[in-house]
Amino acid sequence: MKLHELKPNPGTTKNRKRLGRGTATGQGKTAGRGQDGQNSRSGGGTRPGFEGGQMPLYRRVPKRGFTNIFTTRYSEINIDTLNRFEEGTEVSPEMLKELGIVKKQYDGVKVLGRGELEKKLTVKAHKFSKSAIEKIEAAGGKVEVI
Repeated sequence: MKLHELKPNPGTTKNRKRLGRGTATGQGKTAGRGQDGQNSRSGGGTRPGFEGGQMPLYRRVPKRGFTNIFTTRYSEINIDTLNRFEEGTEVSPEMLKELGIVKKQYDGVKVLGRGELEKKLTVKAHKFSKSAIEKIEAAGGKVEVI
């Protein structure tokens, strides 16, 4: 089988409705837009969120606080998730991303101290909590801040 021989399963595709192609089609002349008015014109209609002049929802809802654009965000990972690695492995943020443990890396990876570590690992990350450092070193591992 070649790429040009592929066809969709029967019944899965439909032809699009071709509007304004004469009266016999059932969608000729006004093409389903009605007789007159704003929405019958090309480019007609209102912008998204417009409520006919009423104060729109996005302006009625109170706004609170602000988002600091200079903040540093860390992907967080707990000690107990490191137990899936083999003894003596060097765990890096790239490896965590590759295995899908960390979805997005943001500004770095921070290791937190929930759970227990049973294996001796070398963990490289951008930040560690105090309890995480204690638990990694108690298991005989090493902590490396990138």
